[in-house]
Amino acid sequence: MTQPVTLGGRPTMPPPGVPSEELLIARFRGHARRLFWSAIVLIAVFGATAYFYDNIPAPFEDWMLLSAAGGLVLVLVIVPYIVWYSRTVTVTTRRVIVRHGIGAQSRREMSHARGYTIGVRRGVLQRMWGTGTISLSNGVDAPLRLANVPNVTLVHETLADQIEVSQILAHRDAQSGSDTASF
Repeated sequence: MTQPVTLGGRPTMPPPGVPSEELLIARFRGHARRLFWSAIVLIAVFGATAYFYDNIPAPFEDWMLLSAAGGLVLVLVIVPYIVWYSRTVTVTTRRVIVRHGIGAQSRREMSHARGYTIGVRRGVLQRMWGTGTISLSNGVDAPLRLANVPNVTLVHETLADQIEVSQILAHRDAQSGSDTASF
Protein backbone atom coordinates (compact mmCIF):
# COMPACT_ATOMS: atom_id res chain seq x y z
CA MET A 1 0.00 0.00 0.00
CA THR A 2 1.31 3.42 -0.88
CA GLN A 3 1.46 6.15 1.72
CA PRO A 4 -0.03 9.55 0.90
CA VAL A 5 2.42 12.34 0.22
CA THR A 6 2.55 14.60 3.28
CA LEU A 7 3.66 18.13 3.92
CA GLY A 8 4.19 18.87 7.59
CA GLY A 9 2.14 15.83 8.61
CA ARG A 10 -0.80 16.90 6.44
CA PRO A 11 -1.54 14.86 3.29
CA THR A 12 -1.22 16.85 0.07
CA MET A 13 -2.73 14.21 -2.21
CA PRO A 14 -5.03 11.33 -1.34
CA PRO A 15 -3.90 7.82 -2.21
CA PRO A 16 -4.94 6.55 -5.67
CA GLY A 17 -8.59 5.58 -5.93
CA VAL A 18 -9.65 7.56 -2.84
CA PRO A 19 -11.78 10.60 -3.64
CA SER A 20 -10.26 13.84 -2.45
CA GLU A 21 -12.32 16.00 -0.13
CA GLU A 22 -13.47 19.39 -1.34
CA LEU A 23 -11.65 22.17 0.47
CA LEU A 24 -12.33 25.90 0.37
CA ILE A 25 -9.51 27.85 -1.26
CA ALA A 26 -11.00 31.33 -1.54
CA ARG A 27 -14.28 33.19 -1.26
CA PHE A 28 -14.48 36.75 -2.52
CA ARG A 29 -16.72 39.43 -3.96
CA GLY A 30 -16.06 41.89 -6.75
CA HIS A 31 -13.94 44.87 -5.82
CA ALA A 32 -15.84 47.44 -3.73
CA ARG A 33 -14.86 50.30 -6.01
CA ARG A 34 -18.38 50.07 -7.47
CA LEU A 35 -19.57 51.54 -4.19
CA PHE A 36 -17.50 54.73 -4.59
CA TRP A 37 -20.38 56.78 -6.00
CA SER A 38 -22.71 55.43 -3.33
CA ALA A 39 -20.34 56.74 -0.67
CA ILE A 40 -20.19 60.15 -2.36
CA VAL A 41 -24.02 60.26 -2.52
CA LEU A 42 -24.27 59.31 1.16
CA ILE A 43 -21.91 62.11 2.21
CA ALA A 44 -23.68 64.65 -0.01
CA VAL A 45 -27.16 63.68 1.22
CA PHE A 46 -26.15 63.91 4.86
CA GLY A 47 -24.43 67.25 4.29
CA ALA A 48 -27.39 68.72 2.39
CA THR A 49 -29.87 67.40 4.96
CA ALA A 50 -27.90 68.87 7.84
CA TYR A 51 -27.63 72.21 6.05
CA PHE A 52 -31.31 72.52 5.07
CA TYR A 53 -32.86 71.05 8.24
CA ASP A 54 -34.82 73.85 10.03
CA ASN A 55 -33.81 76.12 7.15
CA ILE A 56 -36.29 75.14 4.45
CA PRO A 57 -38.33 77.63 2.35
CA ALA A 58 -41.98 78.18 3.37
CA PRO A 59 -44.01 75.62 1.37
CA PHE A 60 -41.77 72.70 2.44
CA GLU A 61 -41.41 71.05 5.84
CA ASP A 62 -38.64 69.12 7.57
CA TRP A 63 -40.40 65.77 7.20
CA MET A 64 -40.34 66.26 3.41
CA LEU A 65 -36.60 66.86 3.50
CA LEU A 66 -36.02 63.77 5.66
CA SER A 67 -38.26 61.64 3.40
CA ALA A 68 -36.40 62.76 0.27
CA ALA A 69 -33.03 62.11 1.94
CA GLY A 70 -34.17 58.67 3.10
CA GLY A 71 -35.41 57.80 -0.40
CA LEU A 72 -32.14 58.87 -2.00
CA VAL A 73 -30.09 56.90 0.51
CA LEU A 74 -32.27 53.82 0.01
CA VAL A 75 -32.12 53.89 -3.80
CA LEU A 76 -28.57 55.14 -4.36
CA VAL A 77 -26.70 53.69 -1.36
CA ILE A 78 -28.41 50.71 0.25
CA VAL A 79 -29.65 48.95 -2.90
CA PRO A 80 -26.23 49.03 -4.66
CA TYR A 81 -24.59 47.74 -1.46
CA ILE A 82 -27.05 44.83 -1.20
CA VAL A 83 -26.54 43.97 -4.87
CA TRP A 84 -22.73 44.03 -4.44
CA TYR A 85 -22.93 41.98 -1.23
CA SER A 86 -25.17 39.34 -2.81
CA ARG A 87 -22.60 38.35 -5.46
CA THR A 88 -19.93 35.90 -4.32
CA VAL A 89 -17.33 33.72 -6.00
CA THR A 90 -16.11 30.59 -4.22
CA VAL A 91 -13.05 28.62 -5.37
CA THR A 92 -12.69 25.11 -3.95
CA THR A 93 -10.33 22.26 -4.77
CA ARG A 94 -12.97 20.85 -7.16
CA ARG A 95 -14.82 23.77 -8.74
CA VAL A 96 -15.55 27.48 -9.09
CA ILE A 97 -18.99 28.55 -7.82
CA VAL A 98 -20.57 31.91 -8.67
CA ARG A 99 -23.69 32.95 -6.74
CA HIS A 100 -25.75 36.08 -7.18
CA GLY A 101 -29.24 37.27 -6.47
CA ILE A 102 -31.16 38.96 -3.70
CA GLY A 103 -34.55 37.22 -3.58
CA ALA A 104 -34.01 34.24 -5.85
CA GLN A 105 -30.42 33.12 -6.02
CA SER A 106 -28.70 32.00 -9.19
CA ARG A 107 -25.70 29.69 -9.11
CA ARG A 108 -23.20 28.61 -11.77
CA GLU A 109 -20.36 26.16 -11.36
CA MET A 110 -17.36 25.10 -13.39
CA SER A 111 -15.39 21.98 -12.53
CA HIS A 112 -11.58 22.06 -12.48
CA ALA A 113 -11.38 18.41 -13.60
CA ARG A 114 -13.12 19.14 -16.93
CA GLY A 115 -10.58 21.85 -17.64
CA TYR A 116 -11.22 25.31 -19.00
CA THR A 117 -9.37 28.23 -20.49
CA ILE A 118 -8.73 31.28 -18.39
CA GLY A 119 -8.86 34.71 -19.99
CA VAL A 120 -7.88 37.83 -18.07
CA ARG A 121 -8.76 41.36 -19.19
CA ARG A 122 -7.62 44.45 -17.32
CA GLY A 123 -8.60 47.96 -18.31
CA VAL A 124 -6.73 51.06 -17.26
CA LEU A 125 -8.87 51.66 -14.16
CA GLN A 126 -8.76 47.99 -13.25
CA ARG A 127 -4.94 48.03 -13.37
CA MET A 128 -4.92 51.09 -11.11
CA TRP A 129 -7.12 49.29 -8.56
CA GLY A 130 -5.37 45.90 -8.93
CA THR A 131 -8.47 44.19 -10.31
CA GLY A 132 -9.47 42.51 -13.55
CA THR A 133 -12.11 40.45 -15.31
CA ILE A 134 -11.59 36.70 -15.58
CA SER A 135 -13.43 34.63 -18.20
CA LEU A 136 -13.57 30.86 -17.75
CA SER A 137 -14.57 28.86 -20.82
CA ASN A 138 -14.71 25.08 -21.19
CA GLY A 139 -15.88 25.16 -24.82
CA VAL A 140 -19.27 23.61 -24.02
CA ASP A 141 -21.10 25.94 -21.65
CA ALA A 142 -21.39 29.70 -21.84
CA PRO A 143 -18.24 31.39 -20.48
CA LEU A 144 -18.27 32.17 -16.78
CA ARG A 145 -17.36 35.84 -16.33
CA LEU A 146 -15.93 37.08 -13.02
CA ALA A 147 -15.93 40.90 -13.10
CA ASN A 148 -13.71 43.17 -10.96
CA VAL A 149 -11.82 40.34 -9.28
CA PRO A 150 -9.49 41.70 -6.58
CA ASN A 151 -5.88 40.43 -6.82
CA VAL A 152 -6.62 39.12 -10.30
CA THR A 153 -3.14 37.68 -10.92
CA LEU A 154 -3.26 35.66 -7.70
CA VAL A 155 -6.73 34.31 -8.54
CA HIS A 156 -5.57 33.49 -12.09
CA GLU A 157 -2.55 31.53 -10.80
CA THR A 158 -4.69 29.72 -8.23
CA LEU A 159 -7.24 28.65 -10.85
CA ALA A 160 -4.49 27.45 -13.20
CA ASP A 161 -2.91 25.42 -10.37
CA GLN A 162 -6.26 23.88 -9.46
CA ILE A 163 -6.92 22.81 -13.05
CA GLU A 164 -3.51 21.16 -13.20
CA VAL A 165 -3.88 19.36 -9.85
CA SER A 166 -7.41 18.16 -10.67
CA GLN A 167 -6.35 16.79 -14.03
CA ILE A 168 -3.29 15.08 -12.52
CA LEU A 169 -5.47 13.43 -9.89
CA ALA A 170 -8.06 12.36 -12.49
CA HIS A 171 -5.33 10.94 -14.75
CA ARG A 172 -3.65 9.15 -11.83
CA ASP A 173 -6.95 7.65 -10.68
CA ALA A 174 -7.74 6.51 -14.23
CA GLN A 175 -4.29 4.92 -14.51
CA SER A 176 -4.55 3.18 -11.13
CA GLY A 177 -8.04 1.92 -12.04
CA SER A 178 -6.78 0.41 -15.32
CA ASP A 179 -3.70 -1.07 -13.58
CA THR A 180 -5.83 -2.97 -11.04
CA ALA A 181 -8.23 -4.11 -13.78
CA SER A 182 -5.39 -5.72 -15.77
CA PHE A 183 -4.33 -8.03 -12.90
